This record gives sequence, C-alpha cells and structure tokens, in this order.
Amino acid sequence: MVALKIGDIKTFTSKLFVKDAFDRFFVREAQVVTYNSFTIDGRIRPGYYTKDELEAGEIGEFSSWKTIKPVCYSLIRGKKLPESFRVELSLGPEDTARVVRQAGSSWRLETVKGLYLGMRYENGTLLCVTGVSLGVFTMDRSLEYQWDETVKGFLKANGIAFSEE
Repeated sequence: MVALKIGDIKTFTSKLFVKDAFDRFFVREAQVVTYNSFTIDGRIRPGYYTKDELEAGEIGEFSSWKTIKPVCYSLIRGKKLPESFRVELSLGPEDTARVVRQAGSSWRLETVKGLYLGMRYENGTLLCVTGVSLGVFTMDRSLEYQWDETVKGFLKANGIAFSEE
C-alpha cells in the first residue's frame, strides 16, 4: 500500500471526472459532499436487468467508472469546490490478470480478490491510496509492490504529478 499526494488537483480531477483516464476501473463506492452528502454504491443490482441482459455477460458485479462518472461530475461541477469527495475504484478482471502476471509466477489469479485505488479529497488535499485484497494469507508482498508501481506508472503516463506520503 502506498499513499500518493496529488500535486495538481485541477489536472487530476479533470482526468478523473471529465476525461477517460480512469474509465477502465470499476466503482466500489463514491461519496461527494457539497450542499448534501451523496453516496453511491457501485454494486450492480441484478434485479434491475433482464435475464437476457445478465446472460449477455457485459454486466458484472460493479458499475464501470465510465458509467458513474457523469453522475459524480454533475455533483461537483459549479462555482464552489466540493467540501470533499471519496472514490474507491477497483481494477477490472483483465487488467488485474495482467498485473498478477507481472508480479511473478508465484501468484494465482484466483487468490486475488481485488486491486484497489482509493481517492480522497478533503481540506484542499487529494490523496490516492493503493490497496490489495487477497483470499489467502501470505508474507509475499510482490503483488502489492507491483500494483503500487503500476499505479505510479499510470499516473505518470496520464500527466498527473504526485509525491509519496
């Protein structure tokens, strides 16, 4: 796990809420605090979709950031900054498999519950925190280190300045 302080909040929030940089991620939860506190549970409610839609295989357990992003953006846009926001994203299955492969042959994909990226804006500071959830206990931190480096590379590739906390 690593905490990264974002240097240019305006650039980051543009990449997060307007551009497509984070669109491959899935939403675990989002919270925006403006004149009210708005919380979004990213878990798909299967009863909303027809059996055919679910069987098509394009609907997973969580909504994509691409789908939820316009809702969150509508809550923060305007003349006033939000008091705070928190977005918890997870990497999709294909991208998770890629990161697991990069971490080395000792990792099995079925033991990885998720690779997470949490973002928290509060009191004029924006932090990104990485996280890994495993279904087994291990002292091996190679996957965690690989995920940390992958996130740093992702931020650099998207022109987002950060420093380690």
